Amino acid sequence: MHTNVHTLKMGEGLRPLPSFLDAVSERNHEYDHSPMPMRRMSQLYSNLFRLYRLFEVGPAMRIGPILRAVALILALGPSASAQDRPNVVLMMVDNYGYGELGVYGGGVLRGAETPRLDQLAREGLRLTNFNVEPQCTPSRSALMTGRHPIRSGTTRVVWGVLYGLVQWEVTMAEMMRDAGYATGMFGKWHLGDTPGRFPTDQGFDVWYGIPNTTDEALYSSHPQFDPSVSVSPEIMESRRGEIPTVVEEYDLEARRRIDGEITERTIDFMRENAEAGRPFFAYVPFTHAHLPTLPHPDFDGTTGHGAYADVSAEIDYRAGQVLDAIDDLGIRDNTIVIWTADNGPEEVAEYHGTAGFWRGHYFTALEGSLRVPFMVRWPGRIEAGRVSNEIVHMVDLFPTLAGAVGGVVPIDRTIDGINQLNFFIGEQDESDRDGFPVYNGDEMFAYKWGNWKIHLIELNSMFDAPQRLNFPKLHNLISDPKELYPITETDVSAAWVLPPIFTAIVDFQRSLTAEPPIPLGTPDPYVPPNE
Repeated sequence: MHTNVHTLKMGEGLRPLPSFLDAVSERNHEYDHSPMPMRRMSQLYSNLFRLYRLFEVGPAMRIGPILRAVALILALGPSASAQDRPNVVLMMVDNYGYGELGVYGGGVLRGAETPRLDQLAREGLRLTNFNVEPQCTPSRSALMTGRHPIRSGTTRVVWGVLYGLVQWEVTMAEMMRDAGYATGMFGKWHLGDTPGRFPTDQGFDVWYGIPNTTDEALYSSHPQFDPSVSVSPEIMESRRGEIPTVVEEYDLEARRRIDGEITERTIDFMRENAEAGRPFFAYVPFTHAHLPTLPHPDFDGTTGHGAYADVSAEIDYRAGQVLDAIDDLGIRDNTIVIWTADNGPEEVAEYHGTAGFWRGHYFTALEGSLRVPFMVRWPGRIEAGRVSNEIVHMVDLFPTLAGAVGGVVPIDRTIDGINQLNFFIGEQDESDRDGFPVYNGDEMFAYKWGNWKIHLIELNSMFDAPQRLNFPKLHNLISDPKELYPITETDVSAAWVLPPIFTAIVDFQRSLTAEPPIPLGTPDPYVPPNE
């Protein structure tokens, strides 16, 4: 294998690859419980070869790539002991607006106090400017890959076609596994429902949950539902290397119970690995509060303020169960806990939520679609009670967690995420992110830069038709948080913002030319056109 890889990657006039690269291929990860998969080994070789090319270009090379290369070498060296490496528990709820939790201005005002999550926020860092994608699949893709979904062919929710992450993508779970972590996922995937694209095909050791979306739980309750021609929604489970099996039908009764089962299985996974002394990554994408927003029977009617408030009470309780288990296992001080949401709130009348201070629902480029709750706790490393309005994006979590666990971030492709670890742990007050593009589907609807937002395509409701603007609308999010009064219509002096924003837009679009996006529906195996 070594000779073939070297032959394929060698260029004219280059010296043979250093012998230490050969040594890497002989080494299984010290703390992993199986050899590195061939696909991951190929990725590692690709990373190392690009590192080698960096050092071939001569003394005028920029210092930034050198430092990143050195960081990669260090990441390949002996890891710290399992006791020194933090566990990671990443809880994410579905379509839950900025204004729901007490600590974000909701709580009792929304009919349900949220004491456990409010307490979690006080125990770590709470962000008021954490941003996601406008739809479910794109946000989950951004989280798993550290790349904007336009690059991965995962820009929108679809039905009836091949979709999801191609095997070429490197997921957060694969990064964690390669770093010697046990990886478990419990909940909603929505990044592929065909062989090769289930969670246990993409780096997770175990998975329990649903492959797609929770509105499928409504299908079988419709009087004209015909399973012979439509999807038969199912709850599934699998282990790495196995074909997922059906646990039960995902109907309205199962919909009420599933987050309780997700919690129990998460706790079992944490216990198993904590007792074995293995560092673990538990990804817990709950199904609440996606429509149909129906609480577990134990919570039905408990708030007296309707089903949505009951679900908020359950969301808070489930997080508390996971946090209590971490304490009971004695791993609190060595566990990074993240709690966030994948999207802004639902807009469908019966199940709608609120973005609180902001305007809008998901499937739009409004702040209410993009800003969601985010809190992270790491005792002894992240200061308790810290609150920041610095911009962070979902794509940043991949490289940030890689930095925390000693994982390797791919360097053979564009990674949009920024390692925010120094910001998280308080070594700097400012985020390293200035802004980001907002894609809704395959088109850029907006660009957010600092406290400014420019809308290129206007959409105020998921049920409206997008309106391409002849002249973009610019909003100052401090003076106009609801995005109702475009400065470009009242104060032309604010036009100074347009050059830097459009420079960022053009730079991003050029990056798509340099590395063409993966088209939606691309089958495996995928090979980038520039390789």
